[in-house]
Amino acid sequence: MPTLKEILQAIGRRHGVESLNPMQRAVAEAKASHIVLLAPTGSGKTLAFTVPMIESLAPASGRVQAVVIAPARELVLQIADVIRPVAAGYKTVTLYGGHSALDEANSLAAGADIVVATPGRLLDHILRENIDIRTASTLVIDEYDKQLELGFHDQMRRICRRIPRVRRLLLTSATPLAERPDFIDLSQAKVIDFSERAQAPRSRMKIALVKSPSRDKLEALADLLHALPDGRTIVFVNHRESADRVHAYLVRQHFPAGLYHGGLDQMDRELAVDMLNNGTTPILVSTDLGSRGLDIEAVRSVVHYHIPPSAEAWTHRNGRTARVDATGEIYILASEGESLPEYVDYDFEFVPDPDTNPDPIRSDTATLYIAAGKKEKLSKADILGFLTKQCGLDGKAVGRIAVKDHCAIAAIPRASAPSVTAAFAASKIKGRRIRASIYK
Repeated sequence: MPTLKEILQAIGRRHGVESLNPMQRAVAEAKASHIVLLAPTGSGKTLAFTVPMIESLAPASGRVQAVVIAPARELVLQIADVIRPVAAGYKTVTLYGGHSALDEANSLAAGADIVVATPGRLLDHILRENIDIRTASTLVIDEYDKQLELGFHDQMRRICRRIPRVRRLLLTSATPLAERPDFIDLSQAKVIDFSERAQAPRSRMKIALVKSPSRDKLEALADLLHALPDGRTIVFVNHRESADRVHAYLVRQHFPAGLYHGGLDQMDRELAVDMLNNGTTPILVSTDLGSRGLDIEAVRSVVHYHIPPSAEAWTHRNGRTARVDATGEIYILASEGESLPEYVDYDFEFVPDPDTNPDPIRSDTATLYIAAGKKEKLSKADILGFLTKQCGLDGKAVGRIAVKDHCAIAAIPRASAPSVTAAFAASKIKGRRIRASIYK
C-alpha cells in the first residue's frame, strides 16, 4: 500500500508539483473515509482525489480496486493522465464512448487495478461481463453536478449497486449539491467546501464588451482576433451549426483556428485539443462542450461570440482562463440592440484596432500525424528519436508528442514539415515504414 509520502514524492517527480494547494491538502489530510469535495473548475480536484485513492490501494493484483466515474470522454483521459504516472505498478484502464470497445475489452481481459470511465461505457462492459467491479473498495464520482446535468443518474445508480463494499468514497462537484445521490450513503461524509473560491478568479479577469455594428458578428470577431495578443484563445458559440460557420469563416480569413463540438467524432475532438495545446491552432471555436473537463493549458483569452445561455455557462466558459494564479482576458461580442442578462458583467468597453497590435495571434507550428500508436508498439521516444536523427530536427524544436492507440501526433516547426514527411516516406521506424502527413 503506497504511503502518503511516497505518493507526494511521485506527484512531484512525475507532475512537477512541489506542494499541494490548500484544497488538495485538506482532502489528503482528511481522516474521513467518505468525502464530498466542493470546489470550482480548474482548482485541481483530480489531483486532490488521486492522493487518497492511491493511498487506499492494496498491492496490484489485476482485480479492480478503484473505480472513477467521470461525465466526459476528455475528462476520463485527463484523469488517467494524472493517475498513471503516480500509480506506478498499477494498471489503469480507460473506458469511454468513441473508443474501440474491442481494444477496451482486450485491456480488461488482461486485468485492471484502476478503472476510469464514463458511466455509459462502463455499464456496457459490466453488462457484457467484460469487467467485474464487485472487488472495488474505492469509488470516485467526479463532477457529480455535471453528471446529473447530462442525465447519468440512472447509469451511476446501476454501477454503484454493483460495488457492495465501498470503503472509501470521494464525490466532487463544482457547485453545492442540490440533491444528494440516492444510491450511496453520504450521511457520515465529510464535506470539504472550497466552492466559495469560485469567485476568486474574477479579480484576475479583465472583462470587456465589444460592440458589433451588425447582427452578424463575423467581421467584428475577425477585428477582435487581429487585435488580441498572441496566446491561446477560445471562441464560444451556442450551437454546433454556429461553430461550423464561425470556424469556416476564420479559416477563410487565414486564422489558425480549430473546431470543437459534440457533432465531431472522438478522434477529431481529441486532435482539436491537442492542436490547441501544441500551438498549431491557437484559436479554438467551441460550443459549451469545451467549457469543462478539458486539459487545456494557459488560455489567455475567452471570446463570447454568443451571449452564454445561463449563469452556469458564463461561469464555466470564463473558467477556461485565469486558472490557478494566472490572469485572463474575456471579451463579450454584442450586436446593436442585443441585451445582456444580469449574470453577464464587464469592466469596460473595448474597440479593437488591429493595425496597432505588435504581437498578434500566430502559429509557426504544424501537427504531424503518424499512422501508428501504442498498439503498434510505437513510443514517444521512438518518434522523438526519428525526428532528431532521421529528420535532423533539434530536439528542442519538437513540441508535444501524443501517442494514442493506433496513431500519434507530434508538433514540429511548420517550415520543416516538407522535409519531415519526406523522411518518413523514405525511412523506417523500428524496421517498418509508417505513413505520416501534416494534419489539416
